[in-house]
Amino acid sequence: MRRTAICLAASSMALSLSACGALGVTGDSADASPTKGDDITVGLLLPEKANTRYDKFDHPIIRAKVAELTDNKGEVAYANADASAATQSTQMQKMIADQVDVILLDAVDSKAIAADVEKAKEAGIPVIAYDRLAEGPIDAYISFDNELVGEVQGRSLIAALGADIDTSTKIVMMNGSPTDPNAKQFKAGATSELNGQVTIAKSYDTKDWKPENAQANMAEAIEEIGVNNIAAVYSANDGMAGGVIKALEAAGVTELPPITGQDAELDAVQRIVTGEQYMSVYKSYPEEAEAAAEMAVAKVQGQDIKFDSLTADRVDSPTTKDIPAQLVPVVALTQENIKDTVINDGIYKLSEICAAKYESACEEIGLK
Repeated sequence: MRRTAICLAASSMALSLSACGALGVTGDSADASPTKGDDITVGLLLPEKANTRYDKFDHPIIRAKVAELTDNKGEVAYANADASAATQSTQMQKMIADQVDVILLDAVDSKAIAADVEKAKEAGIPVIAYDRLAEGPIDAYISFDNELVGEVQGRSLIAALGADIDTSTKIVMMNGSPTDPNAKQFKAGATSELNGQVTIAKSYDTKDWKPENAQANMAEAIEEIGVNNIAAVYSANDGMAGGVIKALEAAGVTELPPITGQDAELDAVQRIVTGEQYMSVYKSYPEEAEAAAEMAVAKVQGQDIKFDSLTADRVDSPTTKDIPAQLVPVVALTQENIKDTVINDGIYKLSEICAAKYESACEEIGLK
């Protein structure tokens, strides 16, 4: 993915877009002559249920924001494909037939969905690629800086391994689904940090991001490399990190090596508290979801100034160039900043993270 005109203020582990003016922009239907009023329908197509974020954060946040922006007159038509590209195609075709006003699309298979994106275009329905960059004539894209996600994970893993590592230090890479373009970007970012620092002894592209597939892959890696020869595991997300941990524990490991993750799922945050997982990547789903809702409403209502301010970046897909985009910041989540990230942003309560089983571990790291 080519990225241009990206406004970033960055440290090695965090980004801020506060200077970009991308979020919190002002603008209403007076910015342009609206093509639609508040009585609109936003189609929302999400990809799977294995990751809890979609039903817990993305869908309800987008629904609430659309209602807020439309004086409670706008609606969200929601469908989740449960990791089936065929199901998602059927869901999208139904939304086209139902003549929704705009579609937010988080693709199961970015290439396979291109024909349906073309059908939406022919029907005059704008399509905004949400979280994953779908192919076809999409109108805009909103996601996180995915290569940076991988870079943050890779840097974190190197930091966790300490100063004694060398190029003979062996790690396993548990990458995401080969049908997800984001997974390729996470992998590229992580590899750019890991190459020349350690040896990637085994690397897997994990079908459908499923934890059980990651567990099976990790069991194979343990068999081939030897459990005592694996110094760390790069896991592209938290669900797969859980599968990796199960495989290591089944192999008799009691002191787990550093393991990365992504998505800041509650189970993963608790594993970070106990030291079972080294880090996750926290991505502000409220920030991404609210901005996506703003983009969708602005696009439908013809608020060109607001839409342009929300899409100041540009990206390329394999089929479409110079796509208006917004790339949302990411943060490395470790024991040190749990309070400043997921608790401070209202993702989880301290009482949820430090439930009875984790109370003593929370106290040990000063999380109380």
